[in-house]
Amino acid sequence: MRTARLRTVHPVLWAGWAALAAGAVLCVLGWYGVSGERYAERQLPYLASCTVPGAALIVAGSVLLTHGRGALAAARVEELYGLLVAPEPVEAEESGTAAGAPLAVSGDLLMVPGGTLWHRADCPLVAGKVESVPVDAKLLAGGELGPCPICEPVEETD
Repeated sequence: MRTARLRTVHPVLWAGWAALAAGAVLCVLGWYGVSGERYAERQLPYLASCTVPGAALIVAGSVLLTHGRGALAAARVEELYGLLVAPEPVEAEESGTAAGAPLAVSGDLLMVPGGTLWHRADCPLVAGKVESVPVDAKLLAGGELGPCPICEPVEETD
């Protein structure tokens, strides 16, 4: 998914490179013309017609490249931001699950040592973590652990 702005940046970069190349060619031609002349009054036409415009093209090409690369970076950031805030697909609603339903449904409760939440075993926050341990009943009774807002575990009462 490329944005329109991302496509318009490439001509600016190509124009910058073309201006740099043309400027370099003009500077070389001016230098070659000046080097063949002994007197300063005969060197001035080469400076005026080749070297000065060549230097101006080099500066213009540098500005275009700098602007083009900055615009390219800005376009990429905008594209990534668009992907970040894109609405989620509606597949969950089509499959029949409610939007507010918990992600995990396991009855086993786990916690991470030093953590402040308790989770279902299949909660995405603790699933596959080797440091997760079964919930200590003393911590639950003392109120030191709170339920995970992602998997919404229910405290087991025996």
